Amino acid sequence: MEISDLMNLTGVPALYEPGTHQMWNDNYISEQLLRIHLDQSTDAASRKFSTISKTVRWIESQLKRPSTILDLGCGPGLYDELFAEHGHTVTGVDYSYRSIEHAKSQAAEKGLEIRYLHQDYLNMTLDNRFDLVIMIYCDFSVLVPENRDRLLRHIVNLLNPGGLFIFDILNEHAPEIMEIGKKDWDVKEQGFWKPYPYLALSQTFHYPDNHVILEQHTVCSDLRNLEIYRFWNHYYQAEEMTSILETAGFSEIRRSDQILPDDGEGLNKMVTFYCAHSDETRSRH
Repeated sequence: MEISDLMNLTGVPALYEPGTHQMWNDNYISEQLLRIHLDQSTDAASRKFSTISKTVRWIESQLKRPSTILDLGCGPGLYDELFAEHGHTVTGVDYSYRSIEHAKSQAAEKGLEIRYLHQDYLNMTLDNRFDLVIMIYCDFSVLVPENRDRLLRHIVNLLNPGGLFIFDILNEHAPEIMEIGKKDWDVKEQGFWKPYPYLALSQTFHYPDNHVILEQHTVCSDLRNLEIYRFWNHYYQAEEMTSILETAGFSEIRRSDQILPDDGEGLNKMVTFYCAHSDETRSRH
């Protein structure tokens, strides 16, 4: 591969063009992700335990009683353990086998009865219904519209009548806070992406007409093999999000800002939590 080919590959991609690789099923990268999930010095992968505890308390304030809870994108189960300790019945779903296995081992070690499933939540198969479905860490924002709307319809049918869907998303402040257009080169003997020498270029692109920010990482250990990881992040205005939820069959939609603590970098300003009710009278199909 020529350097000119690398330059072409790091240009602005077409909207929703997929990357060539995924992090979650890479054995080495998934190990690094789990380590970061548990690292208390950073809010990357998972938020710090103090923030998780505060978020769980806020979520529980929306509930009337101990509930059946489905956590989509549960990672290593940090939220689920707290819910289970507080008397809720919890099911966690995640695409990362390593995270699910860690969550299972921790639940067993702590004597917690939590059901963990290694599944893609876009194609999950569940027979039971829940009082609450949660998606935390802005997982909802990375869904392209087709997958987002399909998942919302599925969630509506997974909820008991009057059940709640609680999630967080990037809001309209994200473009001004995130470093859009920045390029970072990283050359290492070994690091997050590989256990051997590599070059990584991290870039962000803004698609303002679509309210989308792309985070792209191009990784090469030699110029014959490039790996491209793409994360399409959507940010939403309140009216847009309300319309999407109502179309999917939700009602009594409430928006809560600044649930997260101020980290000095504007995270709490650009992340909004939503709480939406399923229809009390909605029939099941």
